[in-house]
Amino acid sequence: MQHKPKRSRAIALPRAEFRARATEYLDFLAAWVQKPRQTASVVPSSRYLARLMVAQIDPTDGRVLELGGGTGVFTRAILGTGLPPEKLEVVEINPAFARGLRRHFPNVSVLETPAQIVSTAAAGEPGTYQTVVSGLPLLAMDRHVHYDILSESFRMLQPGGSFVQFTYSMRPPVSRDVIDALDLNVERAGQTVRNFPPATVFRFTRRDA
Repeated sequence: MQHKPKRSRAIALPRAEFRARATEYLDFLAAWVQKPRQTASVVPSSRYLARLMVAQIDPTDGRVLELGGGTGVFTRAILGTGLPPEKLEVVEINPAFARGLRRHFPNVSVLETPAQIVSTAAAGEPGTYQTVVSGLPLLAMDRHVHYDILSESFRMLQPGGSFVQFTYSMRPPVSRDVIDALDLNVERAGQTVRNFPPATVFRFTRRDA
């Protein structure tokens, strides 16, 4: 008796989700072509990476700040934790991305303000944010910018709060000099190969936390 080989079935996405992902990819690719150093990758982050980035968010705790909202992959994951949209603010200086974020997440505040001075535009008071989720391409920035971004972020964070950053390297994207100057700890929070390129997530906290 011969067994007929089984045909593999392609898993079809719902039409609305397929369109959203296609639009997301095209928007991201267009941004990369225009400003490759600001965008860093030619494709948006995966949902697997997004889950790692938001794993420690408590929807009943303080506000959340996202740096570099892009096409909204992390924004969607943050809201997926149950965090109310009014407790989330997303920083995005690319005008096209900012427009897209406002369209897809109308109840979320989108700030077209540099991360180094986000406290000048944020709705929450310094010291009231539980987490900063960063999608910024830190590897494309120098250590002076790293210092300014982390310094401002920890100004916004409450005691015990954390700055979560992904990178395409196995090492933290911030130099030991900057980490020591700001009196921070850094730990590897997770890693995924289900992202292009594969990514590692690091969590920064104050040493006195």
